[in-house]
Amino acid sequence: MLFVVLLLVLAALGLLVPALTTSNTIWAWSSVGASVLAALVLAWDWWRRRPGDPAAATQSVDQHGVADDQQVVVAAPADTPPADEEPPEEDTDAADLLAVTDLVDEVRVLDERPRYHLSSCSWLAGRPTLGLPVQEARQLGFTPCGVCTPDGVLVRRSRSA
Repeated sequence: MLFVVLLLVLAALGLLVPALTTSNTIWAWSSVGASVLAALVLAWDWWRRRPGDPAAATQSVDQHGVADDQQVVVAAPADTPPADEEPPEEDTDAADLLAVTDLVDEVRVLDERPRYHLSSCSWLAGRPTLGLPVQEARQLGFTPCGVCTPDGVLVRRSRSA
């Protein structure tokens, strides 16, 4: 989607050059139209991907062809930490850790927090998150959440696929 917006912006800039070098206003209006279309595409993409949208979950498919709405939903244990405390780190065994380093499944991270989570993690509770491949999250120093246990869930999912 970002590629389409980039092409529209480049088209708008390309149309702006003849608008400035000639006295024909059709070039200027074409440039404005391409810019407006790029803004509409960005707004539509944001609306489609907004957090908490149930329709967006059905459109996202992971590397194994499993849609988000078909993924394992992890129930929150009774000892879920309060919202202002950091959740505990998942205790991942060595075999699972090696398997996780090769996965590209998306996990969710919070800015300035050390844990990565599954999108269904109860600890996230509507907080703004960023999606990263689990491999990249590990490389950046994030550790798995002990509430939603992303390493265990992702390894089980990859082994069953």
